[in-house]
Amino acid sequence: MEFSSKFSRRGFIRTGALGIGALTLSSRLAALAAHLEPNKKLGVALVGLGYYSQGQLAPALQQTQNCYLAGIVTGTPAKAVSWAQKYNIPQKNIYNYQNFDQIANNPDIDIVYIVLPVFMHKEYTIRAAQAGKHVICEKPMALNASDCEEMIAACKKAKRMLTIGYRLHFEPYTMEVMRLGQKHVFGKIISLENANGFNYRGNPNAWRLKKAMAGGGSLMDMGIYAIQGARYTVGQEPIAVKASQEKTRPEFFTEVDETVFWELEFPGGLKTKGKSSYNNNWGYLRAQAEHGSFELEPAYNYGPILGKTSNGPMTFPQVNHQAAQMDDFAYCVATNKPNRVTGEEGLKDMRVVDAIYRSLDSGKTEKILG
Repeated sequence: MEFSSKFSRRGFIRTGALGIGALTLSSRLAALAAHLEPNKKLGVALVGLGYYSQGQLAPALQQTQNCYLAGIVTGTPAKAVSWAQKYNIPQKNIYNYQNFDQIANNPDIDIVYIVLPVFMHKEYTIRAAQAGKHVICEKPMALNASDCEEMIAACKKAKRMLTIGYRLHFEPYTMEVMRLGQKHVFGKIISLENANGFNYRGNPNAWRLKKAMAGGGSLMDMGIYAIQGARYTVGQEPIAVKASQEKTRPEFFTEVDETVFWELEFPGGLKTKGKSSYNNNWGYLRAQAEHGSFELEPAYNYGPILGKTSNGPMTFPQVNHQAAQMDDFAYCVATNKPNRVTGEEGLKDMRVVDAIYRSLDSGKTEKILG
């Protein structure tokens, strides 16, 4: 969906940051406001040119108003050539993994977006911060909560902003679910179920199936969305979790989980159910409250996101999640405003993930540390 020229995505996001859906749709649209001047756009370098960079982030950076695709980091010379031609990237803004640290001397690049296998997130987030660049790190943030803490500390020491690629925090339907749950619009939530997954039929040698590289399987890749969904809908941090798993293709998923089920316990006694899978096409969030219900389905894909409440369908604009996410971070960097999705947000999710894996090992309910 395209907004008229008198509005900007920037204003929508800033309105969401103030109220997370407290305004009606019409007043939200009317409140869409200013963005950075064109000559003040911030330069973004994508580190890793795989599917997500190629299919989502680079195209989104053609729609952003506060930032632009300024540079790339790749270990594949052919990609360096094709991307330079396609996106008019100057040679001085193209790096590989050997000379990455030289990015510190490049004033064209303000933000580095880490789009690498999970086991590389910590290293390149820390190196980018030490090079004086602000960092967007793709989800899941790291292999475990301990690595997340190191990343946060490094960015704070370097006085650089860190955000995690949680695009749905800038998506209108998701923002409305945050409001409905956190503001108790239908009363307190009494039950919540959500799930995210797809039927993995890809390369059996892909890094996502290697525990040392991915940290885990469907839970790390898909489940992180469902964990987020429960947390931002309830508006609290879970204190304990009980989990189980199943594998219908153990010969394929030899190192990582295929399908994981969990029950999160929140302060006050609410227990929510979640699941992730590399063997099922799932993608929903369903909440029952004291005086009504609300849900999203599809809830976690790139779009369209759709939702309804017990009062009827939700009707919000469809936006480019990645463009909205990157525009918001660039605005925060440029204006020194607080970032809505900090590294701590990724850390909280990884504390839950760590506890789920402990529960899978122990067969017991595990406390969520931190």
